[in-house]
Amino acid sequence: MAVEAQKKTTTTATMMASWSMEAVMLPASMVLVQAFTMGALLLSKLAFNIGMEPFVLLAYRNLIGAIIVAPFAVYFDRSMVSKVSLKVLGWLSISALFGIVLATGLHYYGLRATTAAYSVNFLNLIPVVTFLIAVLLRLERLAARTWAGRMKMVGTAICVGGTMVTSLYRGRLLHPWPTHLLKHHAAAGVPAHHNMALGTVYLCGSCLAYALWFIVQVRVGREFPCKYLSTMLACVSGTAQALLIGAAASRGRAASWRLDWDLQLVAVVYSGVFNTGVSFCLISWAIARRGPIYPSMFNSLSLVATTVLDSLLLGTGVSVGSMLGALLIVVGLYAFLWGKGREMRQNKQQQQPPPAAGEVTADHAATSAATAANNSGDERVDRPGVNIYIHH
Repeated sequence: MAVEAQKKTTTTATMMASWSMEAVMLPASMVLVQAFTMGALLLSKLAFNIGMEPFVLLAYRNLIGAIIVAPFAVYFDRSMVSKVSLKVLGWLSISALFGIVLATGLHYYGLRATTAAYSVNFLNLIPVVTFLIAVLLRLERLAARTWAGRMKMVGTAICVGGTMVTSLYRGRLLHPWPTHLLKHHAAAGVPAHHNMALGTVYLCGSCLAYALWFIVQVRVGREFPCKYLSTMLACVSGTAQALLIGAAASRGRAASWRLDWDLQLVAVVYSGVFNTGVSFCLISWAIARRGPIYPSMFNSLSLVATTVLDSLLLGTGVSVGSMLGALLIVVGLYAFLWGKGREMRQNKQQQQPPPAAGEVTADHAATSAATAANNSGDERVDRPGVNIYIHH
């Protein structure tokens, strides 16, 4: 009896230590993902300022991303290689078209025409735009009679209002720092692309493309539920498509594709390794442990940090309108995520089979408690609807 009690105590201590480590590592990894996003935005903006073309960065980034994800695909999904058919490749190409070429490509053009602090606001709008598109396509229920549904609608309205404030109202210009630290101006002979109106159109188009990418991902997940192999193949397809479009946009100028040991190479390697490779693995782990809502809860960190660093390093003006709009977007996003999370918990509880009459087992009680506390889920969608997190 004493030996069994000691084994149980050891097992319990091991589980508690593992849970404690996970409780620390999960939020730390999501903060790291937001730091990678912030770094990529600032580096990309600097690269565009010195003349780099958006589709050149996009093609190189996804090529490096495919190389980074390839070992994981070989290790975890090698048994599924034989199931890669023309139909699967077709869906993955469509996924790459919406998620890489259109969504990220338009975001790069919007970033080049505006600022890093302005463009990051639209990354926080992606879950809301995805919800609206899903409602229009009848893949998501509006459920306006429930508290969860009302919070989703209120959050959506606040986000839309915040976007309008950020885009249309400027207000007083604030100068929190005397000067910016990086004296990095556009290179000689590089045309100025600063155009807030056109950049806003690009960024809105990027949000729409991301939303449509989520819809496509529902079908891709059903046809080929292998996250590492499908990501690698999508990156390869996106690289090929970006090469074709980039070659047409640069009119065959080989100089546009040449990378020297400068800031452009740093932006390419950083985006490919950290944003496409490392971030994907961290986000996949977080989604598997806490569900698709969890990573989105940290999005406001990149918004705040990018706004501060964009002003401090690059000298971008911070106006009252931009601060007010960003605040509204953050409040609306969290209201929307709260409603979405509560709705998912309710759906899980309804789908859970009840115990036998008069019998509530310990396993069933533990499962119910874990479901309510952690809201854990899978990346693949098995029912109508779409996940609301996007890794940029």
